[in-house]
Amino acid sequence: MDMKDMLESSSCSGSEPIALQVVDDSMEPEFKKDNIIIIDKTGLIENECYVVATIVNGPIFRQLLIEDGRYFIQPLNEAYMHEREEITADAIYGRVIQQSAPKGKRKDRKHYL
Repeated sequence: MDMKDMLESSSCSGSEPIALQVVDDSMEPEFKKDNIIIIDKTGLIENECYVVATIVNGPIFRQLLIEDGRYFIQPLNEAYMHEREEITADAIYGRVIQQSAPKGKRKDRKHYL
């Protein structure tokens, strides 16, 4: 099952947050590879928040930029800036509200509200 199917078939209700693991370094330095991110599907979407969105290749984790009413997603790591692309608002699955290291302690969690 690919990630898109997993997100759509999640046994969680539509308002329940889900956890995903960061699989590469494209969002460093803020989000390290293997960290766990918590996504809220009902979270407020605003400029410069972090989102999971669906693109042609499937779901992707990026920073959202809103410019003149247009939505763009881009990585934080300069090496991946060529991957910046425009999306539609309905391509956004949810907003990242928290991250932690895979075996991190509660005090080390970082919140994004």
